Amino acid sequence: MPEPNEALPPGTFRVFGVPVRFHFTFLLIAFFLIFNGLSRESGAMVSALYVGGLFASVLAHELGHALTARRFGVPTLEIVMYPIGGVAKLGRSPEPKEEIWITAAGPLVNFVIAGVVLGFLFWQGKVGQAEAMAQLTMENLPLRLGGANLALGLFNLLPAFPMDGGRLLRAALALRMERPRATAIASQIGKGIALLMGIYAIASGSYGLVFIAIFVFLGANQENVAVQQRSLLQNVPVRSAMVTDYHTLPHGSTLKEAADLLLTTSQTEFPVVSGNSVVGLLSRNGLLQGLAAEGPDTYVAGVMQRDFRVLLPETDLGQLLADGQLNNETALVMEGDTLVGLLTPENLTEFLLVRQLGRPR
Repeated sequence: MPEPNEALPPGTFRVFGVPVRFHFTFLLIAFFLIFNGLSRESGAMVSALYVGGLFASVLAHELGHALTARRFGVPTLEIVMYPIGGVAKLGRSPEPKEEIWITAAGPLVNFVIAGVVLGFLFWQGKVGQAEAMAQLTMENLPLRLGGANLALGLFNLLPAFPMDGGRLLRAALALRMERPRATAIASQIGKGIALLMGIYAIASGSYGLVFIAIFVFLGANQENVAVQQRSLLQNVPVRSAMVTDYHTLPHGSTLKEAADLLLTTSQTEFPVVSGNSVVGLLSRNGLLQGLAAEGPDTYVAGVMQRDFRVLLPETDLGQLLADGQLNNETALVMEGDTLVGLLTPENLTEFLLVRQLGRPR
């Protein structure tokens, strides 16, 4: 999790100390909705206010998760805003009782917003005056936003990942069984709901709902895969999955020598050493780009990565996966200053497959 004073990537900002960023698809949808208002009587201004209100509602929902998680000592790595909602990425998997409270906080925020807005409008006698709800206007904007928060809260209670209802279902099941099994059951229910939603959407011609059904189906499957992988890697050290039969390149090697090694071995990334010290990592892409730009007689030192990832051999793979640190890159496994292995994406995938197939049935 970024430290409070740490510089954030461009396009990221903090709310209550939590990093928030937009997925590029969210911005595309937001611009589409705003400019779509130019062709209507309401105009772009009221459309922009409505989109801004929806954004604030979704952000408040995710902050409900993040701030409740903070009360339980669970950090939030970031909040990512997507077209049909946001995702608060937690720094660790909460316990089932913690997950119930953390998950329920999001819809509860939307229900509170809806209750305050709709309650005030009812007190003002304006709830029954929205005759043209199909057309967004400045007059019915508060009512539309209040209704949107109510719908957002209810929709998120559907028992399907990645909605909060799916997480609540998983947490409730996890009170009586192990988390991987609870996740598998909740994922199957979520995919079933997504299929029914998709069938209804196609039959009724609601093609926007088809997109949501696909998103729900993929989200349910992705959550199940992630939890099962964490279960397979729990308490497994990096040493167990690393490659120990590998080639290195001397600091003075040329790209031609590196290319020959690339062609005669199955290795695609090569540690570059100077004496007994590792000074860089040469990737296949870096090698090919260097050959194209500089030629085969160029030294590997000119194209290698000097900023490479280092892991300790006893680091828990399950914790690395839970923290989102197992990305699609090769890491060097070091004991002090000594290189003892490589952890590659390909070898990690094979390791997971072997462990999964070797599990007792």
